[in-house]
Amino acid sequence: MNFQDPLFWRAGAVSTTLVMLVVLAFLSVDSMRYIRVGGLHVPKYDVINQEIGYQYDWSRSADVPVIGAAQPLFGKTVTEAEATALMDKGKLVIQSRNCMNCHTFFGNGAYYAPDLTKSWLDPAWSQIWMPATGKATREEAMAEFLMHPDKYPSWQRAMPDLKLSEEEARSVVAYLKWLSSIDTNGFPAGFGRSVVHHP
Repeated sequence: MNFQDPLFWRAGAVSTTLVMLVVLAFLSVDSMRYIRVGGLHVPKYDVINQEIGYQYDWSRSADVPVIGAAQPLFGKTVTEAEATALMDKGKLVIQSRNCMNCHTFFGNGAYYAPDLTKSWLDPAWSQIWMPATGKATREEAMAEFLMHPDKYPSWQRAMPDLKLSEEEARSVVAYLKWLSSIDTNGFPAGFGRSVVHHP
């Protein structure tokens, strides 16, 4: 074996590349079981017909979504096809209004405004925004806020009026509810749990 021979190193590089391509292909196929819609961590879109909660799982040392009983969004149960259309519309609204210029999704985007990955689960909707908007449900309060953010100033950083129609606002709410059902392995850490400070 001649370590000075360029053919030796070329053969080593080629074989290493081939092995790594096989490993990458295996990992990609395995990852799809978790990250595709309907996979192990990403529920189908029609999960928006159910109650979605969040609790700490001691066996995983992470907060995980909990899918509960029936809870139709805006009082209407949707089919899988209708839910898919809502998701397509919601994503399009989010992209067309460039929401990631201020917000983050799964930690990606700008950090001017809150991460929206678990925004459906934010207790502020029931504690602050439902009373402020006069709406009886979380989804109605979210849609109202999205359509008229200028009427409900949010402390120092106000959300601009994006001129959303009711249909657009409802589709964004549907998308945000679905996002909250995704098992993100505990991201964002400690979401929905208050930190207890001891003296």
